[in-house]
Amino acid sequence: MLATSSSSSSSTAISLHPLTNYNASATPSLNPSSLSFSSSYSYLSPLSFRLHSSKTHLRITPKKGLRVSCSTNEPLKVMISGAPASGKGTQCELIVQKFGLVHISTGDLLRAEVSSGTEIGNKAKEFMNSGRLVPDEIVTAMVTVRLSRQDAKEKGWLLDGYPRSFAQAQSLEELNIRPDIYIVLDVPDEILIDRCVGRRLDPVTGKIYHLKNFPPESEEIKARLVTRADDTEEKVKSRLEIYKQNAAAISSTYSSITNKIDGNRPKEMIFKDIDSLLSQLLKDKTVKSVKPVLQTGSRLDQASSNQEKWRGIPTRLNNIPHSREIRNYFYDDVLQATQRAVNDGRTRLKVEINIPELNPEMDVYRIGTLMELVRVIALSFADDGKRVKVCVQGSMGEGALAGMPLQLAGTRKILEFMDWGNYGAMGTFIKIGSIGAKEVDEEDDMFILVAPQNAVGNCIIDDLRGMTDAAGKRPVILINPRLKDLPGSSGIMQTMGRDKRLEYAASFESCYFFRLLYYAGTQYPIMGAIRMTYPYDYELYKRVDEPSGKEKYFSLSTFKERPTIDEINDAFLGKPRNKDKKASGIWGFLSGVF
Repeated sequence: MLATSSSSSSSTAISLHPLTNYNASATPSLNPSSLSFSSSYSYLSPLSFRLHSSKTHLRITPKKGLRVSCSTNEPLKVMISGAPASGKGTQCELIVQKFGLVHISTGDLLRAEVSSGTEIGNKAKEFMNSGRLVPDEIVTAMVTVRLSRQDAKEKGWLLDGYPRSFAQAQSLEELNIRPDIYIVLDVPDEILIDRCVGRRLDPVTGKIYHLKNFPPESEEIKARLVTRADDTEEKVKSRLEIYKQNAAAISSTYSSITNKIDGNRPKEMIFKDIDSLLSQLLKDKTVKSVKPVLQTGSRLDQASSNQEKWRGIPTRLNNIPHSREIRNYFYDDVLQATQRAVNDGRTRLKVEINIPELNPEMDVYRIGTLMELVRVIALSFADDGKRVKVCVQGSMGEGALAGMPLQLAGTRKILEFMDWGNYGAMGTFIKIGSIGAKEVDEEDDMFILVAPQNAVGNCIIDDLRGMTDAAGKRPVILINPRLKDLPGSSGIMQTMGRDKRLEYAASFESCYFFRLLYYAGTQYPIMGAIRMTYPYDYELYKRVDEPSGKEKYFSLSTFKERPTIDEINDAFLGKPRNKDKKASGIWGFLSGVF
């Protein structure tokens, strides 16, 4: 049975987003009096300034930068994959109708190029006439040419059923052609076989029917229907096997942006999920306005430059200490999710990230990594003109019971002595405080609470509730909270008001969740991971060792809500999600599989 890396309070269902890729900023030739730019860039200025509400705070800071962000709306770039009879064609039609993307199918491209007699088409025709497969380089060339046309650049594109091999995927990567999202329609084999075997073709009209799901309108039509040559059960199974092999080959290339959609539902429900994903992507791409922002030289900038090195989950997470690239990757990942949630008006949020250096149950826990994460988040919101209060709970209890959790010992002093940049953020836009209603000042715009947790004999919930009540509609973000009930000093669990405490703890909405998976009772080896970034689904990854000695993570499944241990085990075993689950023991049967 797989176990998560630590226990936590119950979480609210939120969704997952694929990892974001960054485009390198353009580097302009500087002329402050006549500024021109294409995307976003920085230049040195003798003055730096910040906009905050209606007031402008001007401070002289030599050699600090003014970043001018001015990105126009970028069109969507979508890839969609699905087995034969998965309903991919129907969803492509709906996507094109809603979002106006240019639909690109390699089959259509081949036919068009051949019929037009182009150079690429003639080369492809030679292979087709001899019964051979068209080489990858020819197909990739056709796709590349089509993607380079003006309509695809302006409207965006929907690449249907391509790439189908690892070589094709790598060719696109080398050409810097990468989608924003890779959608996979997930349908059980038995359903796909039934859909194919039950299909019938009307040779007169060319219309496709299904004997059960979409029967013909009359007996006359029914009498003339024929079965297509490739719709026999044997051939369907063969096609499914080929599709699975192709899908597995390219899964590692797009694992970081893969979203599996349950395709065994009515087409309207399927498209509702796809519509939600693509609409959110469009929203993320939209830049509301040009705004001057103080360049702090924060770690977010460093992280974005390394972002494209990763594909999915960073590897070697059991190597301690973590590399700077891995830390920056997670800082950036958490920050983006938190920003999206706050921008959407969410006010009660929690971040739960349990990589080894941020897991207090492991002996490699590093308080400095937690402090760096808090600093990245606080500085980023301060850059947007928000006044951020970073809060660490103080001593709880009285007399012999006074004290604080060991995990937080010395945390406030570390925050106070940290480097918060040399442009005066600390004390103006960032302040350090404690947890409680008295810590909420009228000038505060938001609050970041560092690992709030209960201690034996003492409960932080009352102070936390008082603070959130005083904060009103201002965002309160909990970083790695541990709000489960603990026994009193006598070893007896407090029962009075327990339901209310748990209900309050669960009222915080997850905006980021990352947890490594191990065998129950162990912390090695890593078997996989669960990841969720607002506002997308929880995604389950499996870690595999490659013959070269390297490792990789590939996506197994997605969940609207945080998956249970049984759901995780079933996904690792490849069981259909809707099957009745057998009761699992404390170790489960999964440990015998690997």
